[in-house]
Amino acid sequence: MHEDVDGVLVVTGTDTEIGKTVTTAALAAVALAVGRSVAVLKPAQTGVVPGEPGDVAEVRRLAGEMVTGCELGRYPDPLAPVTAARRAGLPPVRPRDVAEVAEKLAAEHDLVLVEGAGGLLVHYDETGASLADVARLLGAPVLVVAAAGLGTLNATQLTTEALRARGLRCPGVVIGSWPDAPDLAARCNLEDLPGAAGASLLGVLPQGAGALAPADFRAAASRWLAPELGGTRPQFQS
Repeated sequence: MHEDVDGVLVVTGTDTEIGKTVTTAALAAVALAVGRSVAVLKPAQTGVVPGEPGDVAEVRRLAGEMVTGCELGRYPDPLAPVTAARRAGLPPVRPRDVAEVAEKLAAEHDLVLVEGAGGLLVHYDETGASLADVARLLGAPVLVVAAAGLGTLNATQLTTEALRARGLRCPGVVIGSWPDAPDLAARCNLEDLPGAAGASLLGVLPQGAGALAPADFRAAASRWLAPELGGTRPQFQS
């Protein structure tokens, strides 16, 4: 077991395609804006072939190339990391390896963001190890990125209960993509998410944030996040 490593935040989602990468970029952008050094670690990148930009490259594009990027495993099939590694005939990424790299990055940066693949309990190796094991080894808090609409209360509560059952800290939840025209479920979820999660709502990113020009993204990022995450938006309303 590693001792708690200061300056590391693990970013997970309640599902795939939930806005984790754009949220990670926003966190990096607000940290860079106040002069903090930032590293982004992607333990396993799936669904991307060699030479193709992955999530780390997207974070650096949006937040700035001052972000140090690190990727430990890359597998072409868009599958769970252990399955993608097996199909590619490549070794899987193991939590202890991720924790060791995160510790080294934390020694050289003010903030290390560890972005998972898919949800919290997606398997990284044949033992069933997951991003939760990485967070446990690091003693790091886990930020949950959730959807806005119907079904998100259940998925978010399942994720945060899994964190608490493992003794892991969840500082809060971020909605990864808030629709331009939110429906009734989304508007209600804005109020109900903290209760379901047992944690504060710490961010709401607008739909299409990742499509903004990088300069516009960096200028707006602080308005999407609460002060607890380095932003300037104290409350969230539909």
